[in-house]
Amino acid sequence: MQNKIGNESFINKSLKDNDLRAKKKFGQNFLKDEKILNRIADVSECDKDTLVIEVGPGLGSLTEVLCQKAGFVLAYEIDTDLLPILAENLKAYDNYEIINKDILDVDINADIIKYKKDFKNVYLVANLPYYITTPIILGTLSKTDLITRYVMMMQKEVAERLTSKPKTKDYAAITIAIQYRGIAKTAINVPRTSFIPAPNVDSAVVRIDLYDEKKYFPENEELFFKVVRAAFNQRRKTLVNNLGTEYPKEFIQAMLNDLEYKPSVRAEELSIDDFIKLSNYINNKK
Repeated sequence: MQNKIGNESFINKSLKDNDLRAKKKFGQNFLKDEKILNRIADVSECDKDTLVIEVGPGLGSLTEVLCQKAGFVLAYEIDTDLLPILAENLKAYDNYEIINKDILDVDINADIIKYKKDFKNVYLVANLPYYITTPIILGTLSKTDLITRYVMMMQKEVAERLTSKPKTKDYAAITIAIQYRGIAKTAINVPRTSFIPAPNVDSAVVRIDLYDEKKYFPENEELFFKVVRAAFNQRRKTLVNNLGTEYPKEFIQAMLNDLEYKPSVRAEELSIDDFIKLSNYINNKK
């Protein structure tokens, strides 16, 4: 694919000509590696039957690649100063729309319904602002089930948490929240030198494919997630101590004994199925 936007000289010229700098308050780091831009689009496997949701298109480097591969790109850009630059940089394409709103504030399900009628699939593909990566992912997952694939650039540390396994140092409540809904895998590792300006951390692209059908069935889903959050409240503490902030410790000790877990078990040792057992026990003993 021919990309005019995704290279260092073009990005620097575009910023200089418009008297702009990357804004820290919006977490702006512009990806300058054309190979990685193309790999992100390839990992997404979007095609002309795909409506792509993009968050923070910036100068349009990834948007350009997505316009070439996807049927339509619906991009949310909070920075008003970038709108005229995006219009200029993407003038060769007519299969996109930029919405000047914060992704956290929109009714994304309604927006998707508006554009989805002509497309079979809806994927979110984005270089996410690192300071609000988790709210964007969890917020979008909670607002719509029309997006079936997420391909997202994020801080490598966050990527490791999303894709980790039980009994590892990166396993956390968000790991369970994501893997409850789908399969998460790291697709690309990206060095900090691939951005303008270079961030202080390395990055990674994670692909999440949501399950076609629900895989897990806790009796009380709200309670299940409450138990998960409480269990990971302080990593080094045992389940008895962490859940003891929500329930009597004697009750937690009895539960672990009844379910045949060791008294010193910690949250990071437990799988999703284990947490379902715990939450179902609590649900039945209320």
